[in-house]
Amino acid sequence: MNEAVRKISEDLWDGRDELEVLTFDIAGEMFALEAVTVQEILDLLPETIVPGAKAFVGSVINFRGKVIPLADIRLAFGMEATKPTIDSRIIVIEIDIDGEPVLAGIRTDKVHEVTTLLRAAGEPPPSVGMRWRPDFIDCLVKRGTEFIIIPNLQVIFSAQHDHSAAVSNHA
Repeated sequence: MNEAVRKISEDLWDGRDELEVLTFDIAGEMFALEAVTVQEILDLLPETIVPGAKAFVGSVINFRGKVIPLADIRLAFGMEATKPTIDSRIIVIEIDIDGEPVLAGIRTDKVHEVTTLLRAAGEPPPSVGMRWRPDFIDCLVKRGTEFIIIPNLQVIFSAQHDHSAAVSNHA
């Protein structure tokens, strides 16, 4: 498993020594997404609940005339859903799912900054002691006294998609 996680991290860095990311908070943890995947940062928008949808992507929003899913990755990580605050934002990303580029929104508690992370400061998630699935994390990057979590959105969205498909196939 550790080798697979290291490989995922290599895919993330793609031979680069630095990675430009957007940092944000979810449930008191600092996360980062590669900046090139970010399309826009939005204030909270009206959501439409999708009956029968999984909680992870239980609603949709209107983004520039397109209906896109709104994901709460805290649920994929087993965290409690929380009420939005004045600092809450939606990060709209483009992610490749099953070979197709898909726009999706991600709920955050607060968006911080675009910054550069160094590959030398990155480590694979530990295989012991993590409260989250290690394959959901590309790597942890130490910055000062904190760790920034770079989630593997491909795995998170695919796992949720595969789980939904498996559930609907057994219904």
